[in-house]
Amino acid sequence: MTKELYYIVDQISREKAIPKEVVLKALQSALQSAARKRFGGKININLRIDPKSCEITVTEAKKVVETVSNSKEEISLSEAKKIKPDANIGDIIELPIQLEDFGRIAAQTAKQVILQRVREAEKDVIYNEYKDKKGTVVSGTVIRREKGNYYISLGRAEAILPVKETLPNENLKRGDLIKAYIIDVQNTSKGPIITLSRTVPEFVIALFKMEVPEIADGSVIIRNIVREPGERTKLAVFSSNPAIDPVGSCVGMKGTRVQAIVRELKGERIDIIPWTDDPRILIARALSPARVDRIGINEEEKTAMVIVPDDQLSVAIGKKGHNVRLAMKLTGWEIDIMSESEYSKIKAEQQGNEATE
Repeated sequence: MTKELYYIVDQISREKAIPKEVVLKALQSALQSAARKRFGGKININLRIDPKSCEITVTEAKKVVETVSNSKEEISLSEAKKIKPDANIGDIIELPIQLEDFGRIAAQTAKQVILQRVREAEKDVIYNEYKDKKGTVVSGTVIRREKGNYYISLGRAEAILPVKETLPNENLKRGDLIKAYIIDVQNTSKGPIITLSRTVPEFVIALFKMEVPEIADGSVIIRNIVREPGERTKLAVFSSNPAIDPVGSCVGMKGTRVQAIVRELKGERIDIIPWTDDPRILIARALSPARVDRIGINEEEKTAMVIVPDDQLSVAIGKKGHNVRLAMKLTGWEIDIMSESEYSKIKAEQQGNEATE
């Protein structure tokens, strides 16, 4: 039995990636529970498993007394001295019990408790593995969709990707391989809950860290990032090293780095601009891909008037206003955009009014 038990402990430890001492502790607790049940629920039954040999010993603890009134829990001094010659009144004596009459019910109880404790230990292992991974990107496989959530297999762990945290019009199917950002890891009575997102700006930052070594090592810094998931992301990058082109580092040779991220984001547009402390230049760059003619700013109110060529007005505003809205978030400035012809018309009217006055 000792060799068989040693094999079982080793197998469970390897298959579940749980330390042997944890498995042994669960096994010892389970067998002790079964032993106490077998011997009429006596709580003074103790079971121990040697961690090296897996040898099991079962004992019955009894208190040494002058006169025995409860034979199930007490032993006389004279009887105690036969087992332990230096025994004294008040000592606890451990009496060995044979395991042969462990019944089928006791064995079944042990099995159930073992499985329960191993599941609990496995949950703890998974939680400990992922609790420090909050704020990182993981890869997984879609298992199913249920009650507004996708369930994603991360290997031994299962994570939740709420539908609201997926890209617009993204319809994931069973078996799809995806990347997602861990936004939360909670340890609950039902086990660890790992929550994922594909919509937060931090997801894009993490993807750039994975694709761009210069960002990962701190040579290139993302000063700010704004995003409307599924539509467009804008990020401003900076490097204090004049030998490093921050935009070129992010784009990669022939666009390979940024294209890998765009594919993961299902075609979401990404504008990468070099950061500058000059608000005029920053605003002009933030309105990329539109070309800007002139910019007037009010530094006290942090407002800007931007004049663009007529054919660039719709580009500067963007679909449903995405481009200008993101540019304002990126720069922190309120931006009004006007076409060249509209600006010329207003200017002409103003000059006409001044002439009549």
